Amino acid sequence: MRTPIATETNLGDVDLQCVPGGAQLHAELPEPRNFSGATIMITGGTGSFGSTILKHFLALSVAEVRVVSRDEKKQDEQRRRFADGRIRHYVGDVRDFRVMEGICRDVDFIYHAAALKQVPSCEFHPIEAVNTNVTGTQNVLDAAIRAGVQRVVCLSTDKAVYPINAMGMSKALMEKVMVAKSREASGKRTVITGTRYGNVLASRGSVVPLFMDQVRRGQPITITDPNMTRFVMTLDEAVELCLDAFQFGGNGEILVRKVPAVTIEKLAQAVLEVMGRPDHPIRIIGPRHGEKHFETLLSREEMAVAEDRETYFCVPPDNRNLNYDVHFRSGKPSAARLDDFNSLNARLMDVSEMAAMLRNLPYVQAFLAGGEPDAF
Repeated sequence: MRTPIATETNLGDVDLQCVPGGAQLHAELPEPRNFSGATIMITGGTGSFGSTILKHFLALSVAEVRVVSRDEKKQDEQRRRFADGRIRHYVGDVRDFRVMEGICRDVDFIYHAAALKQVPSCEFHPIEAVNTNVTGTQNVLDAAIRAGVQRVVCLSTDKAVYPINAMGMSKALMEKVMVAKSREASGKRTVITGTRYGNVLASRGSVVPLFMDQVRRGQPITITDPNMTRFVMTLDEAVELCLDAFQFGGNGEILVRKVPAVTIEKLAQAVLEVMGRPDHPIRIIGPRHGEKHFETLLSREEMAVAEDRETYFCVPPDNRNLNYDVHFRSGKPSAARLDDFNSLNARLMDVSEMAAMLRNLPYVQAFLAGGEPDAF
């Protein structure tokens, strides 16, 4: 079944397969690759995404999973939690090429999740965001290409599209590094693919754990702007997108999952509904440093060339070289009618839908059961 996508009028009503120059439905996908006996490396492997995909890999017959992060404490907690001899923890920083080069030896596949991703802190320390998100990515990719790693999947964010804050700008540059390195790796052993997605519910540092903790402490829920919108997805959906990138993504492509959005006010109301506290106070505090009113998952220019693969879009790399005179003579028309894909023109969830989504989250279930949930 085709998922309807959008034009400038209504993103929910028009199928881009009917729009000249728009995204085309992907007809045939290759067979999934096999992780059996593979050695996998996860940068930022003790974070939200890393811990979730680690659990997935341990359920398979992988030979080894190398978890790379800077936090010894989180590594120790993860070691105790999973207690699996196939996990090898490395204390290391993606900023250090020599460390990455050593860890990449004999690795088959890499999931690059290490990043500085807190918008306000990156506003105060923009060079740190560049060092980790841009230079760190280059180090990982250079090491992977040199080691002959088969495939690398890089994780990006909706904040990389039309960025206004340091974190988003650094992630936009990260995507450019990824595409540039994919050109460099063309014809070699290594395939480099990217993913881009929005807010992951109940991940470490996200608002759902904050809201629930505020309610438990008897404090008002603090929201930035009731009409601010964000794309939302679960950790499992984020992992599924990255597995799709591993199986189906081509060199330099970026996969973008189709997800709904929600206003911050409705998200807060959904949290209160789930907790049985509908009358709990909500206080508006205004936007934080560098925050946007809405986010964009695909720019207008990307929508003009993106391929529709049912549950996600695939954005191809621009593989033209610097001989621009050729393109001036025989350019390719774009789809002028297409709009971008943002959290204002996406399908907006209501409170009951959002509450149902929250009730299915392991973090929320553990919280409501009175335990100490693990916000990865």
